[in-house]
Amino acid sequence: MCVTCGCSDDGETKITNLETGEAEHNHHHHTHTLADGTVITHSHSHDTHIEASQIHAKIHNTTISLEQDILAKNNLIAAQNRGWFKGRNILALNLMSSPGAGKTTLLTRTINDLKHQLFISVIEGDQETANDAKKIQETGSKVIQINTGTGCHLDASMIDRGLQQLNPPLNSVVMIENVGNLVCPALFDLGENTKVVILSVTEGEDKPIKYPHMFRASDIMILTKIDLLPYIDFDVQKCIEYAKQVNPKIQIFQVSATTGAGLESWYAWLTVSL
Repeated sequence: MCVTCGCSDDGETKITNLETGEAEHNHHHHTHTLADGTVITHSHSHDTHIEASQIHAKIHNTTISLEQDILAKNNLIAAQNRGWFKGRNILALNLMSSPGAGKTTLLTRTINDLKHQLFISVIEGDQETANDAKKIQETGSKVIQINTGTGCHLDASMIDRGLQQLNPPLNSVVMIENVGNLVCPALFDLGENTKVVILSVTEGEDKPIKYPHMFRASDIMILTKIDLLPYIDFDVQKCIEYAKQVNPKIQIFQVSATTGAGLESWYAWLTVSL
C-alpha cells in the first residue's frame, strides 16, 4: 500500500495559485541529535513523508505502526476539513480515476454547463505540470494546482493548504481532482462529502473487481465516454454488476462529456446535493 511502499520518498509538494502565480513549497529541514552525538538532518518534503516517519520512529524508539500513524494523522486533518466545508455549506467532491479516464474533460464540461447555477472551484492534483489546471482556468473557474512530486495521491494536509489559497465562497462546490491512480487515493480521506470514481468504457468492464478498494470506498461511479460504446467491446451491464457486487450502495451515472449524453442526471444530483 502507498503508506508503506515508500512511493512518496523524496517527494516535494508544490501548491500553485494560477490566478496569482504564487507557489508554495512544502520543504523544511528537521534536525535530531542522537545520544552518541550524531546529528541527523532530514527534510519533511511531504506531509506524510515515509523516510521522515521512519527516522522519527528509530530515534524515539517508537513501535507505532507506520501505516496507523500516517492514516491517523491524515484522518484528523480530514475531519477538520470536513468541519470547515460543513460550516460554509460547501459540497466537496473527491474525483478519482486512472489516468486518462476523462476527469478533466468531465470537470470542464460540468463547470461550463453549470456556471450560471453553481459556483464551482477546483483543486487540481497531479505529480507534475499545471496542464489540466490551465484547462480548468479557461472556464473562468478558480483553480489551485497541487503537484505531489513523487507522491501518488493527495492527502488531507495538502487540501487544507490548498483551501487557504482557494478560499471558496459559502454555498458553493469544490471539486478535488485527485492524482490519476485507482489504488492509493482510496486510502486517504480528504474531508470530502462524496467520493466519486470515474471509469471510462475504454478501460474494461472488470475494473471494479480488479480494484475493489476504490469502488468500495466510493459513493458514486461515473461511467464516461459512452459515446464510444458502438466502437469497442465493453459490457455496460456487466460493469454495473461488478460495481454493485463490490459496493451495493454505489450510485452510477453513464455520461459522455463530448456529446452531453447522460449529463442531466449528473447535474441534477449536484444541484440537489448542495
